[in-house]
Amino acid sequence: MSEALRELGEHIEARRPDCVVSWQVTGGELTVEATLSSLVGFIDFLKTDPTCRFSTLIDITAVDWPGRAKRFDMVYHFLSMYRNHRIRVKVAVREEDMVPSITPVHPSANWFEREVFDMFGLLFSGHPDLRRILTDYGFRGHPLRKDFPTTGYTEVRYDEEKKRVVYEPVKLVQEYRQFDFMSPWEGADYVLPGDEKGESAK
Repeated sequence: MSEALRELGEHIEARRPDCVVSWQVTGGELTVEATLSSLVGFIDFLKTDPTCRFSTLIDITAVDWPGRAKRFDMVYHFLSMYRNHRIRVKVAVREEDMVPSITPVHPSANWFEREVFDMFGLLFSGHPDLRRILTDYGFRGHPLRKDFPTTGYTEVRYDEEKKRVVYEPVKLVQEYRQFDFMSPWEGADYVLPGDEKGESAK
């Protein structure tokens, strides 16, 4: 299988050298890093090329690398049921970059791209309906960014007196922010079964 994927990687690079930054086969998976400017054309090539035929979009997500100039990796997963191959396409993007929507090639990308916009804050040019999909309309921030606090910014609850949903700033007392990284059960103030083994090993 790895040899077939290597041949596929060589074919893709030979046919679309303008799009491919690099490619590799690791763990039995083919990963191709592509350029942002040629993304839509490259995805269309993967779908229509007789050797590739990646006609099924499996998933779209992103990865946040706060220390990089190109902070995010857009990650696309495709399946070729005709060839029984899978491919991962990665595209490095800056926070301010507009990512071209691939909905003209794969209409099913619509909700995936909305999810990436909601969770990471990346904008997609040419998307037919780019709005939040998992969080509320008034939600602030993007929860899957590495700099988003684990407690969030606001708390949402139903207020009986006001008879409506209210938004309030999250207020946590300091003791809830203490973490015991030595225990698999953070915050447990009691001895767990098996903890005595660690004491006897000292």
